[in-house]
Amino acid sequence: MSVLAANDPALPVGGAPTDAKPLWTAIILAGQRPEGDPMAVHCDVPHKALIEIAGQSMLERVTRALMASSDVGKIVIMTQSPETLKTGFAADLLESDKISFIVSNDGIAASIHEVAGSAVAPWPVLVTTADNALLTTAILDGFFLGYTGQDVAVGVVERKTMLAAYPDAKRTWLKFRGGAYSGANLFALHNAAAKPALALWATVEQDRKKGWKLLFPFGPWLLLRAITRTISFKNAMGAAGQRLLLRAEPIILPFAEAAIDVDKQSDLELVTSILEKRYG
Repeated sequence: MSVLAANDPALPVGGAPTDAKPLWTAIILAGQRPEGDPMAVHCDVPHKALIEIAGQSMLERVTRALMASSDVGKIVIMTQSPETLKTGFAADLLESDKISFIVSNDGIAASIHEVAGSAVAPWPVLVTTADNALLTTAILDGFFLGYTGQDVAVGVVERKTMLAAYPDAKRTWLKFRGGAYSGANLFALHNAAAKPALALWATVEQDRKKGWKLLFPFGPWLLLRAITRTISFKNAMGAAGQRLLLRAEPIILPFAEAAIDVDKQSDLELVTSILEKRYG
């Protein structure tokens, strides 16, 4: 510490401002089904996260976007095959002390539950996926700007935003009063209050693409209101959060690309086209 900082009464012991914004731990979900992934087979790579698009693996693209964010302090890559995934990294990433690899368990939610809030992945935690290949610092900035201290926040894109930019894009839509939304593979977990949401996630993990099934555990009234579209997405998440004794809200992003991940061949073609145009 400099002499000036040590003697500055405006700084607490240690020199950090009392209102310093905590840095996020970003967890990248980079697991693969035990039987393998059809996209990995199609692209002839040992792991889906290693699919190369416009000169970089998807995992490297996501990692570099997170590295460039001033809000992210640590990056934890969760996978069954750390050594395999390291082959998709450039030397500077392998040498970075901000990045670590951990072996995941069988379930995504259980694996996150185990490490979130630990020394490996201290709060607050941002969860994303290795196939979120269009992730950018601008998208992350938009997400963190919309984050206001919720225990759980989920990034989404409204259908009208997606169709205005990519009218032929096929996504899974959650339909509520006032709009339909697709997930952006960005999840904010503030502190231990988010743990019940992770526990619930573990029970519905297989149905994450089926909107109505995700609401089933919160009772018939909320489910009915969602099916009949008599409740907004924000209010539905708020009501679900209340059942778990936490504050939950969506963060609606103005970037169509935020909701495009690589689940199938048409997604890969679209993402490749976008990146080739972006970088020439």
